[in-house]
Amino acid sequence: MTKNIYNQAAFLISAAELKQLPADKGNEVAFIGCSNAGKSSAINAITNIKNLARASKTPGRTQMINLFALDDTNRLVDLPGYGYTKAPAAVSKRWMEKVNDYLKIRECLRGLILVMDVRHPLKEQDRRLLEWSAQCQLPIHILLTKSDKLKRGPGINTLRKVQAELNQYGDRVTIQLFSAHEHTGLDVAHQKLDNWLNL
Repeated sequence: MTKNIYNQAAFLISAAELKQLPADKGNEVAFIGCSNAGKSSAINAITNIKNLARASKTPGRTQMINLFALDDTNRLVDLPGYGYTKAPAAVSKRWMEKVNDYLKIRECLRGLILVMDVRHPLKEQDRRLLEWSAQCQLPIHILLTKSDKLKRGPGINTLRKVQAELNQYGDRVTIQLFSAHEHTGLDVAHQKLDNWLNL
């Protein structure tokens, strides 16, 4: 499978409400994670489009559900980040309600890419999301981002430790090291997306 389809990703819509989303058909893979885990950078690296997903200098700025079309039937979705402590409680609550509703009702959702900073993996909200996805039988693939910030040995050790904690979820949760800066792990991420999107 050629990866040109990811290079052709194009902004589709920023939805403030679920009713603004396109028809619930085709295939979507959504990216989710803490606000400063490198979600936008991961999307940009996977598509090889520098500013497709806007990476803000201020974490927590993504408050909309942003969709990117790969073709007529396949889309990538950038969900609002969670866990930004400076966001007002009411705003954070609205973000998470919006995300929860999307995850519950979107039938074309094929899987979640959960983005975690390799230096700070498995935060409380990450664990809650893993539990929820297990109950819904929704597969998750974890990108341990910013792996370039660690030397290879510590990075591999973190990967193994997190993997050990994930064994309870079986093969519905997979994991890899990833660096948007150095483009490490792109092939593995593309393969996972290929499988979910039936490419």
